[in-house]
Amino acid sequence: MSVWDDLVGQDRVVEQLSAAARAARATVAAGRTAGAPADPGGNASLMTHAWLFTGPPGAGQTTAARAFAAALQCTSPDLELGGTPGCGFCEGCHTVLSGSHADVKYVRTDGLSIGVGDMRDLVLRAASYPTGGRWSVILVDAAHRLTEAAANALLKGVEEPSPRTVWLLCAPSVQDVLPTIRSRCRLLVLRTPSAEAVADMLVRRDGVDPGPAHAAALAGQGDIDRSRRLAVDEQARARRAEVLRIPLQVADVGGCLAAAQRLVDTAKADAEALAETQDAKETDDLKAAYGAAEGSRAPRGMAGAVKELEKRQKSRATRTRRETLNTALLDLLGFYRDVLALQFGSAGPLANEDHRQALDRVAAAGPAESTLRRIEAVLACREALDRNVDPLLAVEAMTLALRAG
Repeated sequence: MSVWDDLVGQDRVVEQLSAAARAARATVAAGRTAGAPADPGGNASLMTHAWLFTGPPGAGQTTAARAFAAALQCTSPDLELGGTPGCGFCEGCHTVLSGSHADVKYVRTDGLSIGVGDMRDLVLRAASYPTGGRWSVILVDAAHRLTEAAANALLKGVEEPSPRTVWLLCAPSVQDVLPTIRSRCRLLVLRTPSAEAVADMLVRRDGVDPGPAHAAALAGQGDIDRSRRLAVDEQARARRAEVLRIPLQVADVGGCLAAAQRLVDTAKADAEALAETQDAKETDDLKAAYGAAEGSRAPRGMAGAVKELEKRQKSRATRTRRETLNTALLDLLGFYRDVLALQFGSAGPLANEDHRQALDRVAAAGPAESTLRRIEAVLACREALDRNVDPLLAVEAMTLALRAG
C-alpha cells in the first residue's frame, strides 16, 4: 500500500507532494540543494526546504506530512524505472511510518505548548547532514502550539536551512503561524474529505460494514480520526449519544446544570483514564533510567526529573480534558446545524441522521433565530475554554443559553 493511500480525498495535495518528492530525488542525484521557498501559486513540482500543511481538524495534515517524509526517504527499486516515491514497502518508507528512521524527527507534545528548549535542540540538529545521505526531515506536529520564544527559534532554522534539511510544519490555519515563518514555507491546504471518501476508507481499511461506515463518516463531519473512532469504538458512540441528548435535557435550570456536570465529569474521566495507563508507566521508566531501587535513596538529579515529568503529565491531563470537551461541543454544533438545515428546508445530508427524531423535535420547537443563538452559545463556550475559563462554569453558561434559545 502506497504511503499516499492514507490521504483521504486529497488528490490535489498528493499530486503536488508526489511531484516534489520526484524533484527531491533528482536534486539528491544531481548533488544540488533544496530550492528557495515559493509562494502558494508557484511551481508545486519544485522541492523546497520548508512546508506548511494546514486544513480543518481531522483532514490529515500530519498524515500528509508523514507520507511526504516517507516519500523523501523511499528506497524502492521501482524508482529507477520511473516509479512514484512513497511505495510504502521499502525500508525507508517503513521506518519513517513506524517512527524509527534516523533522519526523520517527529516533534509533538502531549501538553499545551512546545517550549523554546526543545526547538533550539532541533535547530541545532537541523544544521547537520542526514546520516543516510538523503534528507534530514523535521516534522513539527501542531506548530500552532509553539510558544513565542520557540517560534522565534524555529524561524532561525527555517531562515538558514542545511542543504539537506526539510522542515514540515502542521497547523490548523496559516494564521496560526508567525508571518515570518509562513512566508518562508510552501503552503499546502488540505480540504475536508467527503463523507463518501471517508466511508470508503472505513470499509476498505477497517472492515466496517457500508451502512455503519457511512453513518460514522457523516457523524465525524470530515474528521477522519473521529469517524474511525465512531465506527469501531462502542464507547465513543455512547458518549456522542449522551452529548446529543443535551438539547432535550435543558428544559429547566436543573436539567441544564446536570447536563453540564455530566459533560465535565466525562472529560475528567477521560483524562484520569489516560493518566492511569500512561503516568505510572512513565514514572516507573524514568526511575529505572536513573537506576533507582525500591526503598532506597533517590539518585542525584532524579527528583528534578520526576518533578518535570509530573508537570508535563498535568499539562497533558489539561489538554485531554479540553479535547474531550471540544469534541462534545463539535457534536453539539453539528446537531444544531442539522436543526437549522431542517428549519430552512435543506435537502442536503444530515450529519446526525441517526438522531432524526430529536432533530425534528428541536426544529419544530422554535424559530431558526433561536437555533442561531444556540450555535453562538456553543461557539462562545469553545472560546471561553480557550481563555482558560473554568470548564464547569463555561459549560453551565452554555447549557443555560441553550435553554433560553
